[in-house]
Amino acid sequence: MQHAVALSENHLVLGRYRPLRPLGSGGSGSVWLARDEDAGREVALKVVAREGKAGARAEREVEAATRLRHPRCLRALALARDDGHVYVAYPYVAGRTLREALRGGALDDWTAVEAGAQVLEALAHAHGKGVIHRDVKPANVMLEDGEGLSVRLLDFGLAQIDHADTLTAVGDVPGTLAYIAPERLAGDEASGAADVWSVGVLLWEALAGRHPFWASSPLETARRVEQGAQPLAELRPDLPRELCRAVDRMLSVDPRKRPAAKQALQLLRAAETGRSERRRATTSPIVLRTRALHAALAAVFAGGTAFLLPFFPGGWPFLLGALAALAALGNPVAGLAVALAVPVLPLGNVSLGLALAYVPLALLWLALFARDARSGLLFLSGPLLAVAQALPLLPIVALEARGVVRRAALALAAAVATVATAVVAGTRLPLTGEAAPDTAGMSGAERPGAALDGALGALTSRPTIAAAAVVLVVAAASAGFARSRGLWGVAAWGAGFLAALLLVPTAAGGAPVAAFWAVPAVWLAAGVLAYPLLRAGQASD
Repeated sequence: MQHAVALSENHLVLGRYRPLRPLGSGGSGSVWLARDEDAGREVALKVVAREGKAGARAEREVEAATRLRHPRCLRALALARDDGHVYVAYPYVAGRTLREALRGGALDDWTAVEAGAQVLEALAHAHGKGVIHRDVKPANVMLEDGEGLSVRLLDFGLAQIDHADTLTAVGDVPGTLAYIAPERLAGDEASGAADVWSVGVLLWEALAGRHPFWASSPLETARRVEQGAQPLAELRPDLPRELCRAVDRMLSVDPRKRPAAKQALQLLRAAETGRSERRRATTSPIVLRTRALHAALAAVFAGGTAFLLPFFPGGWPFLLGALAALAALGNPVAGLAVALAVPVLPLGNVSLGLALAYVPLALLWLALFARDARSGLLFLSGPLLAVAQALPLLPIVALEARGVVRRAALALAAAVATVATAVVAGTRLPLTGEAAPDTAGMSGAERPGAALDGALGALTSRPTIAAAAVVLVVAAASAGFARSRGLWGVAAWGAGFLAALLLVPTAAGGAPVAAFWAVPAVWLAAGVLAYPLLRAGQASD
C-alpha cells in the first residue's frame, strides 16, 4: 500500500486545488478531498506517481472518462501533471463503497440487486462507447449518501478503449483476481462479457453472503474461477427463480452465454418488478420464455397420460394438457403438481394398488423438485430419446437439474418412463430391441405392494434395461464432476460410460446392448459435455 502523499492545506496543488483531508490511499496512489478554488467546488483529487504504470493508468482513466456521459460513470474534471505526480480531479461524491457496505451488512437483498443494476447501466453506456472497464469490483462502486440508492462506477484506470494498446505485458492480467472472468485468466482479451461476469460475482457475493471463488491461495482462487460458481439458488432457494437465473447467466463460464450488460440489466429489472408486481412479471416475455419448456412438458405429460391410460372422456386429454401448461406458466411448482396429479385416476382405473403406489412417489418427486420445478419433468426426454435410439444422451439432459441427487433421479425416472411408454404403446424396448415386459401382474392389484411387486418383476424380466438404468443413473450423477475436471475428465467419463453400458447388462445376464446405436450416442454425449470446454480453449488461443 502506498501512503497518502503529504499535501498541505496552505499549499495550492497546481495553483488551483486546496487539499482539505485525505479520503484514502491504495496501491495506485491516494485520494484527497480538495477545493477547486477556480471553480468554487469540492473535488476528489487523485494523486499518483508519474513514473510507472500508475501514472499511465491515470491518464488512461481520463481518456476513457472523456468518452462517457452517464450519471453512473464518474467523469474526470481535469488532468494535470508536475515533475513527480499526475493529478486527476473528479466530482466529490460523499458516500461509501459497496465493499464497505457489504462488510457492514448494510444492504438488503434488493438494495444489492438495485446496486448491481445501476452498475450495469454504467457498463452498458461504457460498452456502447467502446470502453471496457476491466476492474469492476465492490471497492470501485460508490454508494452516494442521501435518500434512495445512487451508484457511481469508479476507476476506469484499467479500461480498455476500442483497440488501443493495453497497459500490460503479455501474460499480465489486470484487475482483481477474485472478480476476473475465466477467459481472461486463459489469456483472452477483455470484452464486455468480462465486465458482466464481474457484476455477477459481486451480486452473488452480496446475495449469498460470501464470495463464490475466494480462497487463501491465488492459484486455488483461479481454479475456482475456471470451474464456475455454484448456482445461487442452492444457497438462496428463497430468492425468486428469475433473479437466481439472471445471476447464474452472468456467471456462465462460456462468455458467449452471458447476456450483454444491457440484457443483464433487463433481467435484473424483470426480477425487481416481479418482487412487487408478480402478476405482471408472470406474463412478461422474459418470464414466459424461461417457463415455456416446462409448460410444454407439463402439457405433454398431463395430456399424454390422459390419452394413453383410458379413463377421461374424449377431448379431456387436450383440456388437461392445456390446464397443466397454464399452471406451469403461472407457477412452475403448480404446473408440476397439476401434471403429476393427472395420472392418479387413470392409474386407479387400471389398478387401485398402482394408483396408491404412485401417489406417494409423485409427492416425493414434487418435494424433491419443489426448488427446481422447471427440471421436474425432464424425465420425459427418456421416451423421446428412445425413439431416436439416443437414450445415452439422458445424462446430458439431466445436467439441466441442480444437484447430483436430482440428476440421478431424473435419469432413473426417464428410464422407467421409457419402459412404461413401450409397455403402453406396445413397442419394443430401446438399446436391445427386446419386446416390452409383461405387466399383467400389475393389472387389478388392490394393494400398493402387489403393484410394486408386479412392476419389479416386469423390470427384472429384462435385466438389460434394469442394468442400463443403473449405468445411466451413475453417468448422470457423475457428468458434472467429469466436466469440472476438464477434457481429460470428460474423456474418462465417456470411456467409462461406454464400457459400462456395453458390459454391465451382459454381466447381469441380459441381452447385449446394440453397439451400433450405443457407441455413437455415448460419444455424442461426451462431445456435448466437452463442447463448452473446447470452445473456451479456442477462445483463449
